[in-house]
Amino acid sequence: MANKKYLTIFLFILPAIILGQAEVIFNGISLNESLAEVTKKVKSISEKTKLISVDIPSFPLAEKKEDHLICLNLKTKKGIVEKVVFTFADNKLVYIEARGNVYNVLGGEREEKAVNYLGYEIYIKERLFLKKKQDIAWVLNQEAMHVNLFTWENLYLIEKNQNSKKLSFSKKIPSFFKMGKSIDEIKPLLETNSNFINTQKLDGSDPNAQVQINCFGVSYLGFPRKAEARFGDNKLNVVWILTAKAEEDRIRKALIEQYGEPIFVNDSWEIFNNWQVGLRKDKPEVLLIKQELGLQYKSTLFKK
Repeated sequence: MANKKYLTIFLFILPAIILGQAEVIFNGISLNESLAEVTKKVKSISEKTKLISVDIPSFPLAEKKEDHLICLNLKTKKGIVEKVVFTFADNKLVYIEARGNVYNVLGGEREEKAVNYLGYEIYIKERLFLKKKQDIAWVLNQEAMHVNLFTWENLYLIEKNQNSKKLSFSKKIPSFFKMGKSIDEIKPLLETNSNFINTQKLDGSDPNAQVQINCFGVSYLGFPRKAEARFGDNKLNVVWILTAKAEEDRIRKALIEQYGEPIFVNDSWEIFNNWQVGLRKDKPEVLLIKQELGLQYKSTLFKK
């Protein structure tokens, strides 16, 4: 498959051996710690805590279980943070979202210079994302970076009276990705079915695509995801839906339910629907592709 070019900031994600430090402000916690370890550390600095456990997960990084530990009025050396949710995937801390006084606590001068992207201040080494206007911060593990979880706002931290987009729990691929449609035809559908979008001109390395529309918050299998819609000669011909390794089996079952058994399987791919849909396993994603292009790759790349 033709190589995709990711946004520049994500090319500089450092190896896992370099740990972020933003999370230690919460009484020394670290990503990948267990629920019990984090609970013990944050209870002593929180006014109130609440645990929400989900046994049938939709959170992408969780294979069997997801937990959300909600903490109110956490005391730190730099001040009180009003709300924090610590999200665990199979008993490992993978995601933190904080609201209220977070810019004062986590922002300001740091050793690393921030990268600005779509209104976010991003500290790559610490995997820290800040939105000053909304006063929200995210700390992510490396897998969460791939899934772009900094654009997800945990519904357990949003007040009930706030408007939030209702997610579809449909197991089917979103139908508004209509292959062959022009940018002008499909862009309104992408805007309607995303939280926000941005348009990116590609660098020319892929002869089949010149423009990519990045769609953030597309609902698939009960979770808002990033989808990358790519256009060649002004026509939609490829869509990538970013996923996680832990949910591979859930996605496989959903694709089989929609399209039947895969027609091609190797270590990196499972292909469905006459070369129009692919489950990528080496870098977790779902591929939607125009049939003519899929059949080209069948012979040129998969040698079938």
